[in-house]
Amino acid sequence: MPQLIGVDVGGTFTDFLSFGPDGVRAWKRLSTPLSPEIAVLAGLDGVRPERLVHASTVATNALLERRGPRTVLITTEGFRDVLEIRRQTRSELYDLEPTRRPHVVARGDTIPVHERMDAAGLPVIELEEREIAGVVQQALAIGAETFALSLLFSFRNPAHERRLAAALRAAGLDVSVSHEVRPEYREYERASTTAVNAFLRPVVRRYLGNLAASHPGVRIMQSSGGLASSALTSERPVTMVLSGPAAGVLGAIAVSAAAGYNDIITFDMGGTSTDVALCTGGVPQYRSATDIDGLAVHTPVVDVVTVGAGGGSIASIDRGGALEVGPQSAGADPGPACYGRGGPATVTDANLALGRLGTAPKLAGTMALDVTQARAALGELGDPAEMASAIVEVVNANMARALRAVSLERGFDPAQFTLVAFGGAGPLHACELAEEVGIPCVLVPGLPGVLSALGMVTAPESVERSAGILMRLDAGDAAARLRAAAEDLRQRTIDELRSEAVPVERVLWAADARYAGQAHEIRVNLEQPEAEAIAAAFHEAHERSFGFSAPDRVVEIVALRARAVGPLPPSPLRPLDSPPRPPARGEAADSPVTVIERVDLGPGSVMKGPAVVTQDDATTWVPARWAGHVDAYGNLILEPSP
Repeated sequence: MPQLIGVDVGGTFTDFLSFGPDGVRAWKRLSTPLSPEIAVLAGLDGVRPERLVHASTVATNALLERRGPRTVLITTEGFRDVLEIRRQTRSELYDLEPTRRPHVVARGDTIPVHERMDAAGLPVIELEEREIAGVVQQALAIGAETFALSLLFSFRNPAHERRLAAALRAAGLDVSVSHEVRPEYREYERASTTAVNAFLRPVVRRYLGNLAASHPGVRIMQSSGGLASSALTSERPVTMVLSGPAAGVLGAIAVSAAAGYNDIITFDMGGTSTDVALCTGGVPQYRSATDIDGLAVHTPVVDVVTVGAGGGSIASIDRGGALEVGPQSAGADPGPACYGRGGPATVTDANLALGRLGTAPKLAGTMALDVTQARAALGELGDPAEMASAIVEVVNANMARALRAVSLERGFDPAQFTLVAFGGAGPLHACELAEEVGIPCVLVPGLPGVLSALGMVTAPESVERSAGILMRLDAGDAAARLRAAAEDLRQRTIDELRSEAVPVERVLWAADARYAGQAHEIRVNLEQPEAEAIAAAFHEAHERSFGFSAPDRVVEIVALRARAVGPLPPSPLRPLDSPPRPPARGEAADSPVTVIERVDLGPGSVMKGPAVVTQDDATTWVPARWAGHVDAYGNLILEPSP
């Protein structure tokens, strides 16, 4: 087997997973947020694998921190405040003094263009050559590092954008263009996504340039669950903003499918946040838009719900005397109190004090955790034992809401799913959450702390593009327009993937649709991009999501999406041939808890709770009234005991 390495850069740790002739190896490094490539290159330690795949929080962190270059928006005259006006909605309805963070484009950094297309894509005000020259001169005088070009109704007719973009690029300016980034309707969302892409380009280009200099063939995880080259990702970095969560979902699908579980809810609890997603038939749910810290980002993403609950989530007492856990995190530095660096009380400290991390736990197998420091930090909030239990209860309640959000609130019965728990902290909380939500089975992979890295290794290369159509399916020309849009999308995605020297195995289709008169749409997957298929899929999705459908009403398509997909890499997962070994036993934290080393388990091994299963990359807590066994792939299968 050639050597494959997946690298997942998280907020606290950078995870590495290697598959090669010498077997499987996993290791971690503390992340280096200011220069993430330092941890990546240090962890690789000069190794040059045949295939290196990578997911990173670089783009996400740049947006959250607004740490990036000055970005200027070039837009149609009269619409320079489109990023300020937004949708005029408030995230907190009853907040009488709402505040919001600024966009990545400052209000004054806008260049208006005297031109106009109407809603049908016909010119109302022609774009004159002298206007183009004037805009270029203004852009050069501003001296910003990057520009976003988003003209009104360019998704209908991009002629003006193309001419202006060509002139700006000829002048040596770095420009993101809306009909290239997101050729769909909704003016604010298109402008915002284009501005975010422009803002991220210099940041991601520098980062991936440093990485590709040492590893030229590196492939980058996309938010949609596919891989792309560093060059393509540098041009459209908005496609990688949620690459880490997408990789985790793919990893969970890979291990659960091998074990025979196709309907799963993924539960990825790391140091800073928790990501959950629902997958049916081994396929994740997708959405066409997301929001990152108040920034509208419309790009295809694996549908993941994120909450600010992780091992490093800080516990505090609010002004009313109530216990709060998160969303603030202690991160990697100073980290939880048990790191011994003066950090605050966190979820990790609570688990340590409760004896859920074993008798002599070590961080990533090397750093000893100090239970005395953990109890001291908990003691600043109240009785250490009571606070530890309360912190776990609160963080579990927060995560249970996320699990219900992806299942019950979307018409899925959690009792029909298996919970796949991973991340450094996921297996610690999985059984209690499954019991709370009504999920009958928990699967903990053999290497839960680095499962996202596995997901990258199993991902295919792909390219996804969209076309804004905005058309009733009963229109006389609907079939002809759909055929034309589908053929154009098919050819563009195939050509783009082939330009990456990747053969195309299949083209997947989806559409954003709604009932005529509705304001928001639902994304539905399609066998073929045909009007009848779109209507049937939409009625079914509407029934499942909202409890009713109206087959007699006209369906309207808003956007058509095509995804060209390359070959699936061979799965590196193999059944284990090691015989079962009896688990090690002992006591942890003055409690009658069985302590089991994961390396002492093999296929067929069984256990009963209460138990702690320890390993370098994660720890699993098996409560009383739960039992488990190890399957042929080394997965720990946990269920309530009779």
